[in-house]
Amino acid sequence: MQKISIILFFIIFGCSSNTEIKDVLVNKTIKVFSEEFKNKTERVFVTLSILSFVIHLLLIFLKYVNVLNFSDDNLLTNPIAAIYTPFSFILVYEVFLVVYYLPRSISQYIRKQYEIITLIIVRRIFKDMANIDVTADWFNQQYDLQLTYDLVSTLVLFFIIFLFNYFNTRNKKLNLKKEKVENLDLFVKRKKTIALFLLPVLIFLAISSLFKWIYVEVASIDQVFFSIQDINELFFNEFFTVLIMADVLLLLISLYKTDKFHEVFRNSGFIISTILIRLSFSADGLMNNLLIVSSVVYGFLMLILHIQFEKINVQYPKEVALEEKESDKVI
Repeated sequence: MQKISIILFFIIFGCSSNTEIKDVLVNKTIKVFSEEFKNKTERVFVTLSILSFVIHLLLIFLKYVNVLNFSDDNLLTNPIAAIYTPFSFILVYEVFLVVYYLPRSISQYIRKQYEIITLIIVRRIFKDMANIDVTADWFNQQYDLQLTYDLVSTLVLFFIIFLFNYFNTRNKKLNLKKEKVENLDLFVKRKKTIALFLLPVLIFLAISSLFKWIYVEVASIDQVFFSIQDINELFFNEFFTVLIMADVLLLLISLYKTDKFHEVFRNSGFIISTILIRLSFSADGLMNNLLIVSSVVYGFLMLILHIQFEKINVQYPKEVALEEKESDKVI
């Protein structure tokens, strides 16, 4: 299914190579990425989250009073685990926001990826809390140890994402002083096209993952809702694989706008960061947390180095221009 999703993404994007077709599609359907549509989508997912939380609690109660007899899965025996369900809907909404922010800013688009992987860990914490065993032998218990890793990781990730957002916001003032970038409008239009065709691919991924979970991975009907199979493997690993392909496309089309080293290096670094996130789904325990934290730290350092390059170009524009001229003469 992963290969199918990647092929589907490139087929859809490739079929829109005609400029006039792209213009029509983007102009007619870009309302999907409007603020109004985002607000409506947010309300829908908030409502779904609340309903799913109430339904999950109700099912736990019905099992507790022996009205329903489900499997002894911890997602149905501990009320704390009910938080897992609404968080799943919140994560789906965050996936939409990744696509929503793609045309606006690459850095915001990357930040949303970091927020998603952080929320995945938070969701996992709620699941692990349902299995927690408070004993003196804490660090020898699998769930207790993983819970410790996750708690520390979320604090570190939240702090790094805060720094990422802080420095990126400050850098916007710097960008206002820069001259208008050539081909910027065309670059934004191409980003909108990628976002436009990325959305149905992700919808396809979500629906196909759901059917796979229900009809292939689930053995019996009473496990349909409560199997604790790693849902991340059903959707988010493939989701980040598609994002890697989208990141590569963004890197390539950004060359139409500029070929400056620091721009290319930053976008390449963001791709590496996304790959590290993707690799984390193949790792367990501490290695999983280390890969996730390393990916966000790597992306943050890329942003900082990029900002420092930008400051040099703004503070010393004549010197930079002279150096570029001399380099051209040497070449």
